[in-house]
Amino acid sequence: MLPRRELGRTGLSVSPIGLGTVKFGRATGVRYPTRFSIPDDAAAARLLAIASERGVNLLDTAPAYGESEERLGRILIGQRDRWVLCTKAGEEFDAQSGKSSFDFSAPGITASVERSLHRLGVDALDVVLLHSDGRDEWILRDSEAWEALQRLRERGIIRAAGISTKSPEGAMLAATMCDVVMVTLNLRERADLPAIEAARLAGAGILIKKALASGWLDAVETTGIDPVERSLSFALGTPGVSSVIIGTIDPDHLAHNIDAAARV
Repeated sequence: MLPRRELGRTGLSVSPIGLGTVKFGRATGVRYPTRFSIPDDAAAARLLAIASERGVNLLDTAPAYGESEERLGRILIGQRDRWVLCTKAGEEFDAQSGKSSFDFSAPGITASVERSLHRLGVDALDVVLLHSDGRDEWILRDSEAWEALQRLRERGIIRAAGISTKSPEGAMLAATMCDVVMVTLNLRERADLPAIEAARLAGAGILIKKALASGWLDAVETTGIDPVERSLSFALGTPGVSSVIIGTIDPDHLAHNIDAAARV
């Protein structure tokens, strides 16, 4: 069974591995080294059952992940108390065009969160992150998005608010503003390390994306150690990190990731 880590000052406790669910709902416009097919509900439910049985309690989704939220809503009926749900706002994906659109206006963010509540079949969300289009600093400082999230938090619709960043500068700003920050960290991408330390000192929860280089571990130099274990050891061994989000639909890969995290 995996231990729990505090998600900063949010009062939430999460497993060191979180399950990313982009592959539950979207197979186009994503960059992975191998093609994959979206699993049916039965296969997705089995994967979630394995994750829960092994101690994973954090699920990461987003409106930009195609049908991921709707499918989780169907599968997780009666299981709300088992999971910390993290979704996003600001980006929507249109399956017909295969393109994303972004809306960081207050009405857009509010509508996005309300749609997520409906899709997931819940009354409140644990974490909502702004889904950056690359303009991290503008989104936090100048758009209406951050203020909209704060109002939703005050209403009790969301418990913790933050942003999934795309730049070291945005990550550093978010470290001092947000309840939760999602940043990139892996063996070859370390530019967000200063922001991680700033977030730790500020008491923000820290979620890591791309810890396994989005499936491109073979391109990372290894030293004879299992590359997954080495990557997770690096990410989870960084002070302040609460959880590493890894997207997989393969039960064997999931078990491997959990076993590697348990040894950190």
